[in-house]
Amino acid sequence: MKLRSQLTLAFTGLLIVVLTVTGYLIYSLILDILVQDEQRQLEETGELLANFLTEQYGTTKDIHEFNQFLNDQELQLFLYDRNMDTVLFSTMPNSVVAGFFQENNFANTKETMWQLGNDRFVTSRILFNPDALGLELILLTPMTDLHEIQRNFIKRLFLIFLIGALLAIWLSYYLTNTLVTPLTLLQRQLKKIEKRQFDDVERIKATGEIKEVEQSVFEMANELQRYMSSQQVFFQNASHELKTPLMTIQGYAEGIKDGVFEGEEKDKGLELMVEEVKRLKVIINEMILLAKLDTEKTYEPIMLSGDVLIDAVIDRLFPMLTENNIRVDKQVKEDIQIYADEEKMLRALSNIVVNAIRHAKSRIRIHAYTEHKQLMITVEDDGDGVAEDLIPHIFHRFIKGKSGESGLGLAIARAIIEQSDGKISVDRSPDLEGARFIIMLPVVSNKREKQG
Repeated sequence: MKLRSQLTLAFTGLLIVVLTVTGYLIYSLILDILVQDEQRQLEETGELLANFLTEQYGTTKDIHEFNQFLNDQELQLFLYDRNMDTVLFSTMPNSVVAGFFQENNFANTKETMWQLGNDRFVTSRILFNPDALGLELILLTPMTDLHEIQRNFIKRLFLIFLIGALLAIWLSYYLTNTLVTPLTLLQRQLKKIEKRQFDDVERIKATGEIKEVEQSVFEMANELQRYMSSQQVFFQNASHELKTPLMTIQGYAEGIKDGVFEGEEKDKGLELMVEEVKRLKVIINEMILLAKLDTEKTYEPIMLSGDVLIDAVIDRLFPMLTENNIRVDKQVKEDIQIYADEEKMLRALSNIVVNAIRHAKSRIRIHAYTEHKQLMITVEDDGDGVAEDLIPHIFHRFIKGKSGESGLGLAIARAIIEQSDGKISVDRSPDLEGARFIIMLPVVSNKREKQG
């Protein structure tokens, strides 16, 4: 069953339950209200009659005229004499009078509901003035009359409920359709994503949480498209990077086998083959590392001193710095703490500094500080900087500048930093005018709160 139908049926079922319970409660209460209202009306009518008859009873008129007046009122009533315990006048049959006497209803002055067989009556008793006369006017209304009023009221109430229910169901269907339609359209867009038709994905008009889901789906589609494009570029670049050294190795191997290269040329060819094998080994090892970073969840963060970590990077790369005659300026606050996997973070920072060494002319600056509740590490050089068209792709695999080697170093650095809940970006150094790599990591206090 579709979601639209499920929501409509659920709302309709809930509405029926609510209306049923409401109708039952009203049906139960309405009779009590009718009885109370009827007793009030009988009391008001009885008091008017009693006042009038009290005045008339003191005149010279005979009892016949008195009875004739009561009979003309078209009411169900008794004129009862308490002192004599007898009914002086009744608008109801004598059998009914006898039945009430048998049930002792006349003597029981506190009972307001009289029972005669299966019939029940609402009563009101009004004593004539003066009390010494002992005359009492008793008015009655059969419960059957009240039940009829009750049924008529319930019929009208049911009609109102029915109209209201139909309007509510229509409104429910309309609102459900408004809610479900964006989901249906969203499902179609997901089908397009499933079929990799990213260019055909369309935005959907929605509100509330559905709008947030739609935004997430649209962003996911863009990210998937970017990822698939980057993967395609990756395989193209990987095949190119692997193909070049393999062709060199194949060419020299076949030349040596066929005797084309001899003597010094043969030795030179063997040396080139060894260098290309080393290059292949580096590329393959870095590809394996990237694959592990993408798939493996093994990450063992510990508390690291920022100053000690950066010193370890500089010590590891000291021969390369000396060979290229590069000076390093280090500015690290002593209290800087980094929460990360030591070996992986050392690898990431080393890759970034190696990149700076390759492009720097004479100077590199490493600065570590905190800003806006973020741990910032910047690596700057005085080289030519990163070309503007290369900045958006510099951290992609096999993307490298003119002095790059495998094109995987910065991709590895980004993967490690993101695994440490950080971010990395690149722009131009305002002071050294070369490239500036900016690493943003969470401050240590946030990590401690997370652990706690």
